[in-house]
Amino acid sequence: MIGTGVFTSLGFQLVELESGFVLMMLWAVGGLAALCGALSYAELGAALPRSGGEYNFLTEIYHPAAGFISGWVSATVGFAAPTALAALTFGSYLASVIPVLSPLWLATGVIVVLGAAHCTSHRQSGATQWLLTLLKLLLILGFSALALLLGDNPQPIEFSPVEGDDKLLLSGAFAVSLIYVNYAFSGWNAATYISGELENPQRYLPRVLFGSTALVALSYLLLNYVFLSVAPAEAMRGEVEVGYIAARYVLGEAAADVMGTLLALLLISTVSAMILAGPRVLHTIGEDYPLFRGLGKTNADGIPVRAILMQSGVSLVFLWTASFESILVLAGATMALNTFFTVLGVFVLRHTRPELPRPFRTWAYPLPPLVFLLITGWTLFYTVDQRREEAWLCLAVVVSGAALYRLSVALGRRAQIRTR
Repeated sequence: MIGTGVFTSLGFQLVELESGFVLMMLWAVGGLAALCGALSYAELGAALPRSGGEYNFLTEIYHPAAGFISGWVSATVGFAAPTALAALTFGSYLASVIPVLSPLWLATGVIVVLGAAHCTSHRQSGATQWLLTLLKLLLILGFSALALLLGDNPQPIEFSPVEGDDKLLLSGAFAVSLIYVNYAFSGWNAATYISGELENPQRYLPRVLFGSTALVALSYLLLNYVFLSVAPAEAMRGEVEVGYIAARYVLGEAAADVMGTLLALLLISTVSAMILAGPRVLHTIGEDYPLFRGLGKTNADGIPVRAILMQSGVSLVFLWTASFESILVLAGATMALNTFFTVLGVFVLRHTRPELPRPFRTWAYPLPPLVFLLITGWTLFYTVDQRREEAWLCLAVVVSGAALYRLSVALGRRAQIRTR
């Protein structure tokens, strides 16, 4: 989860919103939605423990077509686009410290190198991810502590509610800004993409989903409070590398360069996480549909090498053809659409398959899935209303997925007829 969104989103949010209270509420509401989504996914993941995430859930809950379209959305946008964003953020932070470097070429290099690394073995893949994530958490806590202790020039921003904040909380600007926040929390569901590779997923998956999401939500609130407290809003407005800017104001140029370099290097773990989880969707599709049979193959260690290479290739296409903000909004909207129908599936599955064993049931049901659906539906409505270009692109991805499903089914039927 921790990566591109929290280190870039504030700059875009400040374009429309300036109230400290409203900005912090963005992250609180986003954290609440992610926690509610995690509880809902925990029930689905424990009841349907197969790798593939939404692809597996929607296939079982609705129809194979819904699962296929969801998997196609996840593979082409849900993971490939965030991989490109994380890589470009890495490049932007490092290029801020060393201006002669190209953010685009740095991003290209990190995708290629990590894609190759994840084509090796589970042991190397998992150990690398664990270490990078731990270092990133320690960096966030260390930077926040230093900033609060050393910051001798607090910014004149009010974190308690003031007149007019109530209107901002219900505005379209708040709803669209939630797309950035929801994107920053994206990844809370990633464990369900590899649940088939987890030991005892019915027991551990709910703990993983809820515990990690709660920890990240607290980290995000702390980090954005620090950013707003130590750096002027004008300096961060519209900028990508807000972490570097905040470090420069509180620690000075030299220390900010060190911090920017560390942030850039640790953002590698975000790219790594996306390349680790996303191809499992393509792999599962390859196991189920003849048209994509090649993606279902693995190496001797069980790694879906072809799926990893394909997703890395799509990420490179995004990297070289679209702007940062457009990719972010498109990725946030498509992932929100995917998770919306998945969480809705908690209600559908309880109605259609009440006899299904559920090792974990969503706490305080039906509140968590209802809260998630209300928040996510609200953000999607305003995204369609105010970001029409990204909305049409999202629809195009869905339609292309439906067309590919029909083609794959037709080819599968022909293959069956020939073998008879």
